[in-house]
Amino acid sequence: MNKLIKGDEVVVIAGRDKGKRGRIARRSDEAHLVVDGINQVKKHTKPNPMKGTTGGIVEKSMPIHQSNLAIYNAATGKADRVGVKLLADGKKVRIFRSSGEEIKAA
Repeated sequence: MNKLIKGDEVVVIAGRDKGKRGRIARRSDEAHLVVDGINQVKKHTKPNPMKGTTGGIVEKSMPIHQSNLAIYNAATGKADRVGVKLLADGKKVRIFRSSGEEIKAA
């Protein structure tokens, strides 16, 4: 079970964007996530008349390693760790480590 999934609000805890918050847009591979507004880079693109795209400098979000992210706990207003709890019926649910409350799926 992945502790961070698409739609979660996360806080960057290490790197040049430390302290910024954003929503997870997608998972690029097993360990990297793309977060909206985080790890922005300027990409130089060539015009492609076949696709109808213009050239220029485009800002784009690049993948960031999941170890540099922590889930945002709205109740405390801080970053928190994620734990996994096994329910009586055998289902696994994600919980906040600080409070033990269940994380609602976005």
